[in-house]
Amino acid sequence: MATTDNDINVRLIEKINQVEEKYNQNFSNTQKILMTTDGSITAILDVLYGKIALKTLEQHFEEATAESAKLVNVDVGDEVNFREIIMHKDEQPLIYAKSYIPLKRLSKEIKEDLVRADIPIGRILKKYHIESRREINIIDMEKANDKLIEIYNTDEDFLARDYTIIKDGEILMWIKEYFPISYFTEI
Repeated sequence: MATTDNDINVRLIEKINQVEEKYNQNFSNTQKILMTTDGSITAILDVLYGKIALKTLEQHFEEATAESAKLVNVDVGDEVNFREIIMHKDEQPLIYAKSYIPLKRLSKEIKEDLVRADIPIGRILKKYHIESRREINIIDMEKANDKLIEIYNTDEDFLARDYTIIKDGEILMWIKEYFPISYFTEI
């Protein structure tokens, strides 16, 4: 039996409800939208804040480890792009994200955009008219690690989600996004 859009929406609502119950939290509608969207988070932030910017913290090509190979469904040793970014507005960090992208699934032009400029993934997909879907794997709260404390100057808990972008039945990208629990509560 095929999974319907309604089934997927119910599953995402259940995931959010489970996290709210587990941590005794009530998330704002905006937080729920950011955690469950199967569209571009960049587009949502652009609507909320005006066009946001992206700052690349680190980006490099590397051989896939056992862990990263599993995340993007490639062989250990295949070349992947690792990228850490901050989506921000006027130097205020909004979303921190890290990603693995198997290079063998990208066109030359997309690879060039990925490494040349601070362009959000959502804008790259839109620029090249790439039809894809996002599959959300995990929605949870996490304790702040050293990197998140440094970026946001807080040790509060973070909402986190991990998802894949699927194109033609293959994982095009794995992404994990974070933002502090106090963010997006009044919008």
